[in-house]
Amino acid sequence: MKKFNCDFSVPANTQAEAEMKMDALTILATFLTADELKKLAHVVKNDPIKTSLAKSYLGV
Repeated sequence: MKKFNCDFSVPANTQAEAEMKMDALTILATFLTADELKKLAHVVKNDPIKTSLAKSYLGV
């Protein structure tokens, strides 16, 4: 699989938080397909009950 460089900004309160978010996003992008990421984003954006259940399961 090819790798592509992209420049974008991440909302965060600190540089450390932004880097932590980027690390997490990189892992998600590595292990999920584009379609899976799109569906995950849709659930997070549009289904607060499923998102709440997922956060509870993750302990956050």
